[in-house]
Amino acid sequence: MRFIHTADIHLDSPLAGLAAYRDAPVELLRTATREAFQALITEAIHERVDFMVIAGDLYDGSWRDFHTGIYFARQMGRLNAAGIPCFVLLGNHDAESEMTRQLELPPNVQRFAADKAQTFELPALRVALHGRSFRQAATTENLAASYPPARAGWLNIGVLHTALEGHASHQRYAPCTRGELAARGYQYWALGHVHEHSVEQVGGTTIAFPGNLQGRHIREPGPRGALLVEADGPDIQRVSRLHTDVLRWHELAVDVSGARSMADAVRLCGQQLQALPDQLGWSCPVALRVMLLGRSEAHGELFAAGDHLRAELMAQAAAVGGDGLWLEKVKLRTEPAVSAETLAARGDAVADLQQVLATAADDAALLKEIDDELQLLVAKLERPVCDAVADIALLRAGRVAEIVERVRPALLAQISEQG
Repeated sequence: MRFIHTADIHLDSPLAGLAAYRDAPVELLRTATREAFQALITEAIHERVDFMVIAGDLYDGSWRDFHTGIYFARQMGRLNAAGIPCFVLLGNHDAESEMTRQLELPPNVQRFAADKAQTFELPALRVALHGRSFRQAATTENLAASYPPARAGWLNIGVLHTALEGHASHQRYAPCTRGELAARGYQYWALGHVHEHSVEQVGGTTIAFPGNLQGRHIREPGPRGALLVEADGPDIQRVSRLHTDVLRWHELAVDVSGARSMADAVRLCGQQLQALPDQLGWSCPVALRVMLLGRSEAHGELFAAGDHLRAELMAQAAAVGGDGLWLEKVKLRTEPAVSAETLAARGDAVADLQQVLATAADDAALLKEIDDELQLLVAKLERPVCDAVADIALLRAGRVAEIVERVRPALLAQISEQG
């Protein structure tokens, strides 16, 4: 017997907001969650699974229109034609209170109640599925405590949307512990809410998060998908990943400590980009963030480069991946070759400037004074110092505080270089 366990699909979630990024693959971003879900349904039919479980957050909230519900109904119709039932639990994003629109679904779709734990039986398979949907988005009670005892001699599957212990980065909805889940006596817990994949054994119980079906931003990197679970009677035999994502997020960290110029840094990035196809497998398009790190002589030039640096890395990415590699963002986390501590120890005008910039963010009057003075200085300074100072001087005093920390290292490094 085999079934698919999926969760956190967030169908039609606002990936379209990412289209505001420059050069974004707009159509792919707009349809990614749908295409990933469609791929999962295709896989379920191809594998001839016995049933499917969706452990919460099928939707990202109430639909803007009926098209989201119609799309889901169409995919469930494909499962229904193949004789595959689907059991759906509501999580925090698609809780009963959040879903203001509903449509009649094909008869193969069963939804867990929210008022109390409910059990669905598949007698021919001797499978019992126990679950309880969220009524309210902010459900903070321990729902697992209300689940019924295991059916003796059957495969018992607990379906639950939960933060579980140890997942501090996720809101603590329906909290519980691994020990509590194992104590129910179920052989498998089909969990949702945590977007990272994990499968672990606690005694005779398998506790699994499939992760979300499609990564939606850079904080959800790497392969995404669902779980294919195989069982022999009441015993879980194997849990395998099914990768269904149609766009994959990846962050590339490049150490540019040895770079003496932007050209050197770009070459170092190019070398790392060349290795990406072998590292990632390139099974689907990749959205790439490049982060430059290290204490480098090129620090000031990199910060002043702006669009030029992005264009250089876009060209490198295009040469390696063509249309299959999109440069989402370039982040600079470099430091000047001369440390701030060394500059501060010099006891000269550069150290004085460093001290002023360090305290400016807490003094509105000082911010205004700095702003006025720097506007005068810009006209007198020559490149490349002018580039760094202009970042501050061309902004009004109310915004200087926001960028003073970002600009200070580049400004000090360039002034130091020019004496």
